[in-house]
Amino acid sequence: MEPFRLIIDGKKVPTRQLFEVLNPATEKVMGLAPLGTEDDVNDAVAAAKTAFRKWRDVPERKRQVACEKIAEKLEQNAEELAQLLTAEQGKPLNGLGSRWEIGGAVAWTQYTAGLSLPMKVLQENNEGRVELHRRPIGVVGSILPWNFPVLIAIWHIVPAVLSGNTVVCKPSPYTPLTTLRVVELMNEILPKGVVNCITGDDGLGPVMTSHEDIGKIVFTGSCGTGQKIYANAAETMKRMTLELGGNDAGIVLPDVDPRQIAEGLFWGAFINGGQTCAALKRLYVHDDVYDEVCEELVKFARKMPMGNGIEDDVVIGPVQNLKQYGIVSDLVEDAEKKGRVLLGGSKKLKKNGKGDDRGYFYPLTIIADLENGDRLVDEEQFGPALPVIRYKSVDDAIEKANDNPNGLGGSVWCRDITEAKQVGAKLECGSVWINKHGMIQPNAPFGGRKSSGVGVEFAEEGLAEYTDIQVIFS
Repeated sequence: MEPFRLIIDGKKVPTRQLFEVLNPATEKVMGLAPLGTEDDVNDAVAAAKTAFRKWRDVPERKRQVACEKIAEKLEQNAEELAQLLTAEQGKPLNGLGSRWEIGGAVAWTQYTAGLSLPMKVLQENNEGRVELHRRPIGVVGSILPWNFPVLIAIWHIVPAVLSGNTVVCKPSPYTPLTTLRVVELMNEILPKGVVNCITGDDGLGPVMTSHEDIGKIVFTGSCGTGQKIYANAAETMKRMTLELGGNDAGIVLPDVDPRQIAEGLFWGAFINGGQTCAALKRLYVHDDVYDEVCEELVKFARKMPMGNGIEDDVVIGPVQNLKQYGIVSDLVEDAEKKGRVLLGGSKKLKKNGKGDDRGYFYPLTIIADLENGDRLVDEEQFGPALPVIRYKSVDDAIEKANDNPNGLGGSVWCRDITEAKQVGAKLECGSVWINKHGMIQPNAPFGGRKSSGVGVEFAEEGLAEYTDIQVIFS
């Protein structure tokens, strides 16, 4: 088994030690990743700092062309990347799985390549001319999660590169290999040192967030880790974009057709096995349609095959790692004491604690009759388990939906779009979807309120987050 290498200054760099990467569907070793050190981080940052001196002066159009070529390179290697992604992350090849993620990465890169931040003239009169310029920050540190290791890498790296910055990225130790390969492909296009990739344990994160030569940190992950990053970066006054936990609420109003919305509810909650920051994680359903919505949702969910992602008919894969599997298990077992299990649950597991002889398979689980205050409602499960909460007053549902420290996304399900928008306007979250959930787009800013993050990603507003403002008076 040929080990992967770090990517520093355009070169593949070996390390003294390696670590094993497991396939979560089989629990077998699928690859060997380089175990980077603090010295490797320092080398990568030094390379990025040197590269920045030239890259920042490259005309915007040339940087746009480079990003367009990155999209072409990803597309040319799409199947290789998808196969590698399924092997280390566990998501299916088909459906909303690895091929979809790689396709999304290509499309996102193509769209982002067309963005621009032109100079703005704020004043031009007898008193003088005032110009607003967007200047690149410098070296950007990107810390990635394990749920969408390619797509989120693109979200971090491409706007940074396009706006004239250079990058050092650190993938999750659970899913380092596909990101390493993506960065390797980028280095076939970009000058050396513009994008570097360091893999290793979680100890490398604090090295990056406190590094005096990294000017910005972009992180996607849990609220707890985000808080540590925020504190650790304070001394060096880093710029920050943090996309943190969701625990998104959905509110179903009484005029819906339960059968019509069942598919949308399912994929809103269970896309990527529920391992999505913006997934629907708490479902509030009006008393008038509560039983029917539960029935139709369970009926649809029963049809969704779970298994090893390399199998053609599989649409739901395993939980990505054993630690997360334990979190989901703990929350479900607690919820079973208080709610009504409609589908799945711990009793569907085998004696060894897994849904199959091997692999971190947790059955699709829907538990009704829960309330705010129950752990599965209050805490972000980040897995294939959905709590359903009954309500009678819409104002009460809104209050309960907002009664959470998170505020990433939310959704309203209703035939009357005007009414749905009125309800959505009262939700304390960064994105609201009507009759769908979690459908983010590259042309719409995305970010959270409250504990769900700082700053936004995507579109011109997201691109601007990779720059500082400079005003010139003449």
